[in-house]
Amino acid sequence: MRPFRSVTTYQQLTDLRERLARTRFPPALSGSAWTHGTPPDYLAELLTYWRVVFDWGAAEQRINALPQFLAEVGGTTVHFVHAKGIGPKPFPLLFSHGWPGSFFEVHRIIGPLTEPAAHGGDPADAFDLIAPSLPGYGFSPHPGTPGLSPQAIATLFDRLMTEVLGYERYGAQGGDWGAMITTALARDHGEHLAGIHLNLLGALPVLDENSLPLTSAERAFLAKIGQWQAEEGAYSLLQGTKPATLAAALSDSPAGLAAWMVEKFRAWSDCGGDVESVFSKDELLTTITLYWLTNTAATSTRLYYEAQHNEGMLAPGYVDTPTGFASFAHEIMTPPEEFVRRGYNLTRFTEFERGGHFAALERPEELVADIREFFRPLRAPL
Repeated sequence: MRPFRSVTTYQQLTDLRERLARTRFPPALSGSAWTHGTPPDYLAELLTYWRVVFDWGAAEQRINALPQFLAEVGGTTVHFVHAKGIGPKPFPLLFSHGWPGSFFEVHRIIGPLTEPAAHGGDPADAFDLIAPSLPGYGFSPHPGTPGLSPQAIATLFDRLMTEVLGYERYGAQGGDWGAMITTALARDHGEHLAGIHLNLLGALPVLDENSLPLTSAERAFLAKIGQWQAEEGAYSLLQGTKPATLAAALSDSPAGLAAWMVEKFRAWSDCGGDVESVFSKDELLTTITLYWLTNTAATSTRLYYEAQHNEGMLAPGYVDTPTGFASFAHEIMTPPEEFVRRGYNLTRFTEFERGGHFAALERPEELVADIREFFRPLRAPL
């Protein structure tokens, strides 16, 4: 375990700006807006800002203000934030991000979770917060070998928590891939987990002849998933079947990478169609630049292939570990409580009227409050 800081060279930034200046834009389609994906006019505006205005140096300073480390875990290098809590007995909490996110999603919740007294909270709610970069994302290099599925990452993260950091018992939180990894942690390493908190389903329940009939709300939810897959799921199918072909474009073109990623930040957030009503250009470009400079467009999408060809995107099965679920109204999937209860030992279910897929960035105060409430009775050893 050794300290880590991001360092970017002048040559890297010069290369990026030169590529941006040479962008060849696709022809516009009149009246299509965002229905066909990222429109060329918005992309041109974003890329001009990226090339002329965006200050990566300032963004990198904000990243480096977080306490970051590298550790070798079973032959794999893992990058992570490890922020110690300030309170009578901080409880360890593992935060796992998703795609197209990064570990930096934690920056809006790290203060309230680690130092609640400084943010109007109770010091007894303090957490030690651990936020890894998924392998192949950001500063965690991909090992370059196949098989790194969500289940394998869960085992990797459990070893990080127990063997490297020495926590015998901890909690875990996640959305997107983080929800699937957190679910796998509870299934495979439940002896170490006090509880898990999700803001997206990490698994589907087993539905067979012994299951109770689906309610009307559950049937409507499953139908909505099918509709969403038909309209929005092409990215997942492509990344899950031919990630290397896509990666050739995204690894060579910052314009392509920006278009691919910003469309998801718009479509999946509670922004009413205006992505910059939730995320500033600087926030969007901090994440996009992190992917660009680390050349992780290719390695991040491999996780879709691994999931699709191993245990499945939403591997079915029941989770005995106490589970809290925060349901944000504009998330890409908003299951009814009874559906979540089929697959998890659900002890807390909270619905929020605002918020989308990126809960830690969009609605940090609500997410923090729900995490605190859920873990409060689980902190003491059984």
